Amino acid sequence: MMSDKKMMKVKLVRSMHGRLTAHKASVRGLGLRRMHQVVEVEDTPCTRGMVNAVSYMVKVVEEA
Repeated sequence: MMSDKKMMKVKLVRSMHGRLTAHKASVRGLGLRRMHQVVEVEDTPCTRGMVNAVSYMVKVVEEA
């Protein structure tokens, strides 16, 4: 059942220290807690928007 959902892997490449509160919330909402952590999130417009908002801090490693 999970195979029909598009997923993407996101990696935190820059620190959250001293960032805007909204940007910290977006990173936490993506499930990222520490530097160089990679999480797999569902590829939806909502998560795309979060990734775009903090594009200077995160990197999309892989899309499936």
